[in-house]
Amino acid sequence: MGEEVFQQNRTDEDGPRPGGPFLIQMLFKEPVAMPDQATMTAVIQRHVGAVDCFCHDDKTAGFAALDHIAEFKDGKAPVQLMVMGCTSFEGEGFDAFLMSQMWDCQEDRERIFRECQYQVVAIDMLAAALPALERANLDADFLDALAELYPTCEAFYFQNCGKLFLVEDVRTHQIKGPDRFIRFGVNVRFFNIQDTEDMLIDTVGMSTLFLPDLQYHFHGMDPNWVVNHAYNVASYILEHDNPIQDDETID
Repeated sequence: MGEEVFQQNRTDEDGPRPGGPFLIQMLFKEPVAMPDQATMTAVIQRHVGAVDCFCHDDKTAGFAALDHIAEFKDGKAPVQLMVMGCTSFEGEGFDAFLMSQMWDCQEDRERIFRECQYQVVAIDMLAAALPALERANLDADFLDALAELYPTCEAFYFQNCGKLFLVEDVRTHQIKGPDRFIRFGVNVRFFNIQDTEDMLIDTVGMSTLFLPDLQYHFHGMDPNWVVNHAYNVASYILEHDNPIQDDETID
């Protein structure tokens, strides 16, 4: 797959929108039922803080995160955490380009998309109005709750950034604080530029928090070092509320 040639589509309007919902797809081999209301409320509350379940049936469960208030010009309301009922999943919908950037699951990605025919989708709503750091921590807390609620989940796909993880990588991580969002919600992509010695690395996913994504255009450097640098800079931007100004340099 590393030898395939991809053409950039500069008119693509289907990519992630800045501030859009943080969308989590849990993938399953068999259909799965919605957990009961009491269990969902208890688990989400343990991870997220105080919640109010405002709807629950086979198709949708919704929870108001009472400690996370989105403020608008005409009022304020708690962020909503939504979990959809189980639906079919079409793994062949992932093209070669998307799969080429799934670095965290290279050995299993084709098997996962072949074997997993069901999904449960979860999103946050109204969360774009939160400060970036608060939203990042809330989404990471919600993710931890989902990993606990669905024990038969095989893998997580994060649509905003294109990352795919085996479920154990999500359940057993030891990451603290906002770096959890960087780990699961931000992808660093790598490209060789055809017919040159140049390479390009960029990030995808920071724009969900209304923060800038990064791009590196370089040659004669170890790309693994640049990838690590990109993750470190993304983490710094998130933790310190985007302090880097135009014309400033980064070590």
